[in-house]
Amino acid sequence: MDMLAAVSLIAAVRLGDLDKLETLRRLDQFRHWRSLDDKRYCLGCSKLISGRQIQVIGGTRGNGPLRIICPTQRCPAIPIDWVLPTDEVLANNSRPRPERTGGDGNT
Repeated sequence: MDMLAAVSLIAAVRLGDLDKLETLRRLDQFRHWRSLDDKRYCLGCSKLISGRQIQVIGGTRGNGPLRIICPTQRCPAIPIDWVLPTDEVLANNSRPRPERTGGDGNT
C-alpha cells in the first residue's frame, strides 16, 4: 500500500472550532492562522483550501502525533506546501505548465 492510500485510510480527528484553530496555529510553523476561514493555496493539488477544510489526523488513538494535511483526496501536501493566495500566486499557478522535454529522458 502506498503512502497516499495509507493516509486516506486514517480518519480525520473531529475538533471544535477553537481547538481546530489552535491546532492549525500550533502545527503550521510557516504561516499564521487568524481564523478557520483563512485560505491557503495548495501547491500539491492547485486548489484553494480553508482552515475548516484542512484535515487533522493522528493523535493518541490514531497513528502517532497530530498532523494536518490537505483535504483533497490523494494530495500529500502538508503546511510547507500551502501558500497565501496572493494575486501573483493565483496567476502563476492558473496558467498551464509546459511539459518538460529534456534530453535526459525525463518529461
